[in-house]
Amino acid sequence: MGSSREPAVVASSVSKEFQLGDVIVKALKDVSFQVAEGEFVSVSGPSGAGKTTLLNIIGGLDAPTGGSIRVFGHDLNARDEDFLATFRCAYIGFVFQSYNLISTLTSLENVAFAMEIAGWPAKRAVKKARKLLKAIGLSHRADHFPSQLSGGEQQRIAFIRALANDPPLVLVDEPTGNLDLKTGLEVVKILEGLREEGKTVIVATHDQRIIELSNRTLRMLDGRIVGFDE
Repeated sequence: MGSSREPAVVASSVSKEFQLGDVIVKALKDVSFQVAEGEFVSVSGPSGAGKTTLLNIIGGLDAPTGGSIRVFGHDLNARDEDFLATFRCAYIGFVFQSYNLISTLTSLENVAFAMEIAGWPAKRAVKKARKLLKAIGLSHRADHFPSQLSGGEQQRIAFIRALANDPPLVLVDEPTGNLDLKTGLEVVKILEGLREEGKTVIVATHDQRIIELSNRTLRMLDGRIVGFDE
């Protein structure tokens, strides 16, 4: 962090509250940290600690109730949804815990769609999608729908869809939580490759294999950061 470059992510006293009926849930409480470009950071903590909420705010999918979030120099609090949609296409690759593949699109179409909404010509997007499927050994699944795929196959397709536009920041939510040991290891290898490429990666995880890949681990409890492990 001694570089003069703008950090990739700067969170300053970020808070987030949700209204559930008559109850106000404080999902994040005064969270502050920075992530440098090219850093691999894991976020650990029990369920309900605020990890997913934090990723959603960093990615511009949700807005903080208090404090500010800056990503690659952009103050996301001050931007409207049109800007945020364009920003996410250009800067962010999301890998969601539930994969979020579009059920009515094939594997190939899911990956190509991510490039098409970023402005790629359809033919070029399909060509690259085929190349990406081949790289993860799933060419034979190109014409299958998500319901026809295993959890591990869906997860790997979610990864290449997130990486298709070469985003500078990759946000990953519990990538091995629903996978068996062997398939989880394949996902760990994908993350290891991202680290070696110098991508900025923030991953919410309980998986010790992923935590060991990290430059730092942010430990969360009850909506707060309670420690940093180098």
